[in-house]
Amino acid sequence: MQRRLALALTISLLGCASNDGPPGGGGAAGSSGTGHGGAGASSGGAGNAGVGGATQAGGSGGTSGSAGASGSAGKGGGAGSGGGAGGAAGAGKGGAGGVDAGAGAGGTAGTAGTAGKGGASGAGGVTGPDGASGSGGNAGSQADAGLDAARDAERDAPDAAADVSADGPIQGAQAFHCVNWADPRDNFVNGNLELSGLSVATDTYATVQAKANDILGEFQTKVKADSIRIPINEPTVSGTWWGAYKGVIDTAVGKGMKVVIAYWAYQNGRPADATAFRNMWQTVVSAYQSNNLVYFDIHNEPYGYAGSTWNDAAAQWLADFPGVPRGRVIVAGTGYDDNVNSVGADPRFAGCILQLHIYGFWHTDWTAKQQWTDSMKSALGPYAARTLVGEWGAPMTTGTDYTNTADGDAYRSYVIAVSNVMHDAGMGSCYWPGLRNADSYSMTRLSTGGSPLTLTVTNASGLARLHWAWNVP
Repeated sequence: MQRRLALALTISLLGCASNDGPPGGGGAAGSSGTGHGGAGASSGGAGNAGVGGATQAGGSGGTSGSAGASGSAGKGGGAGSGGGAGGAAGAGKGGAGGVDAGAGAGGTAGTAGTAGKGGASGAGGVTGPDGASGSGGNAGSQADAGLDAARDAERDAPDAAADVSADGPIQGAQAFHCVNWADPRDNFVNGNLELSGLSVATDTYATVQAKANDILGEFQTKVKADSIRIPINEPTVSGTWWGAYKGVIDTAVGKGMKVVIAYWAYQNGRPADATAFRNMWQTVVSAYQSNNLVYFDIHNEPYGYAGSTWNDAAAQWLADFPGVPRGRVIVAGTGYDDNVNSVGADPRFAGCILQLHIYGFWHTDWTAKQQWTDSMKSALGPYAARTLVGEWGAPMTTGTDYTNTADGDAYRSYVIAVSNVMHDAGMGSCYWPGLRNADSYSMTRLSTGGSPLTLTVTNASGLARLHWAWNVP
């Protein structure tokens, strides 16, 4: 979202102000500054566990692999850049120390011809017990190679989500009580995406499942979310990390949550390689097309497409994947998802969900609620009923009290106004972000250690406005 700070919108004024709604709880005190601080440098990578030796056909597992080396300490993050007008620079997040990797577990004994693999079982994703010594078992391989081998097996295994009953009716845009779960670096990443709390260096499918189970459970109980929106890109899906990353999706649908899988272009607002883009989506669609809890967000903020070329690109996606139900396809508004009128009027997108983004930093001089109300209604046009607000958010760690409904502050007026528009229209939305480490907009903060992982709400009054937008008590 940091790349969108320079966007300026000029939108005609129409509509009227809405009911401010019930007051929420007081805002929690937080750090100063309303601007987005840049994320700090990532932590040092932990050594990965070695993978156990291969089992004999139908036989028992190999010996366990050697312990991975301890990761080196991460470098401290630099200072984050200042945000909107008047925002103080946020502090960069320092890297955490590396964690010692444990020894790789031996493979599970083969049953019905299925070979056990080191550290984790197949489709179930649960780490297998140490197998008995196999007559021909080899020693565990080097740690990094072993983790890649385990992820290769996980990537190619049947999806655990296939065992979840998700064949109910498709839910429309209004049904989303959703939060974005984001990478601390923002999701515009040239490489593997690493959601806050996950580790590309050490996590397997099983550990991603365990972490996701904790975090998603906290979203459900503390935020009252029933959906998440997560990013993908070409490297994340094409490499070995995809085998582990799927643990987030599979765990969410196992909890009955809807999942929006959204593509983030690294730069320039469009894919660098059309073939790689299509191949990425082919992998994702093949895995989750049959699951009605999974939705496909073709392209986040396609600002690299001029005029009607975005409409044509989105229509091509539909032609490439005709088996995906239209009701589970999300088509971004033009530019930075800032207006849905063009895609809404295009008959090629009949039945698809549309998506709008709206942020307070776009107009830091708009201190009246009516300005935000008029702008949002204009951007929606007559398509509010089929539009998901895929991103909206404001500073939550700065102590702002969103129970104060008076004009005079740009972010406060923005939050009150846009939540009223969504409430009155019965719209669904995905708050940005539900969780992103070191982001002042984040609705929750992740515990730094221990198990299970827990979340703390950063601003009770902000959460109350989110619940008002969702029409939940």
